[in-house]
Amino acid sequence: MEQVGQFVSGERDYTKMEGGTGPLVYPAAHLYTYTGLYYLTDSGKNILLAQQLFAVLYMATLAVVMLCYWQVPPYIFPLLILSKRLHSVFVLRCFNDCFAAFFLWLAIFFLQRRQWTLGTMAYSWGLGIKMSLLLALPAVGIVSFLGRGFGGSLRLAWLMAQLQLVIAVPFLAKNWHGYLSRAFELSRQFKFEWTVNWRMLGEELFLSKQFALVLLGLHALTLLIFITARWLQPTGRSLVSLIPPMLRGQSPFTPAEELQVSSRVTPEFVMTSILSANVIGLLFARSLHYQFYAYLAWATPYLLWKAWPYTPVVYLLWAVQEAAWNTFPSTDLSSTAVVNVLLITVALVYFGTSKPVKSGDRKSAKVSKKNR
Repeated sequence: MEQVGQFVSGERDYTKMEGGTGPLVYPAAHLYTYTGLYYLTDSGKNILLAQQLFAVLYMATLAVVMLCYWQVPPYIFPLLILSKRLHSVFVLRCFNDCFAAFFLWLAIFFLQRRQWTLGTMAYSWGLGIKMSLLLALPAVGIVSFLGRGFGGSLRLAWLMAQLQLVIAVPFLAKNWHGYLSRAFELSRQFKFEWTVNWRMLGEELFLSKQFALVLLGLHALTLLIFITARWLQPTGRSLVSLIPPMLRGQSPFTPAEELQVSSRVTPEFVMTSILSANVIGLLFARSLHYQFYAYLAWATPYLLWKAWPYTPVVYLLWAVQEAAWNTFPSTDLSSTAVVNVLLITVALVYFGTSKPVKSGDRKSAKVSKKNR
């Protein structure tokens, strides 16, 4: 609210906006969102109203999540409402991750229904709230590519970039370098005291540059494995065969092939791809804080069910994860549990989704073309 107060007073230089929590380090959509809360809550003084608004946001996000889960058996749904930590993140702490998570799930909802423009715009706005949504970008890009074709996906990417540009104009005009360095700071050093995931390694290793590079390399390698072996399954082609024509600015598919590939982008495929990309990113994140659970809590039940639809395993892993994220401050045991559940989830998803994607009906593919 202190940062927003400076914005409301006319400040547009990102490097000069800061408060008791430190400098402003989130993109412009975050600032606009909390400016709305600033006016609604009497400059942040009415904390109870703020928490009530976040309770509404929680229920709205939960509703969208359940709509995305519509093909999942009923016994999975209780896991969506039982997380104590998730209630804390939303209703008590009022983190911007809550808004980012809402728009991520809204993007999944629209993409499942082949509303490509609405889906990518929702995703881009969420990314404008917090850059944590970058973790899902590889899968969002591939889903758009498969569903809309090469040319269509480039147009969607340009629309997402335009949205980021438009919301940033006031700050870019004042100090473009300051905005980009603060809003999308990739070199930020996280404090060991707040980490949820890698505490068992010790502070010296956690803060080392070598550890960061190892995590980055493993993240990139795992994404490449999923892209080549899982997310490109609807094409029936290898990544190597797709790249050369795209580098020449050409589609790697004929119009008939493009229609067939698009028909295989099912709601299940959309959700599995985007959520698995998100969890892969969380697994190899340098540091996870408690508010990051907003991106994980609703993803884990689906991915575990999708990979291994055996109720005791799903409930057991969910319970271990929930207990670990509710341990404050984190311990060696809780951080080990956090990392291992993420690792097991990623491994199960990889081996549990090895079957080729079946074609959807032609009607859905025609709808895809209509919704371009």
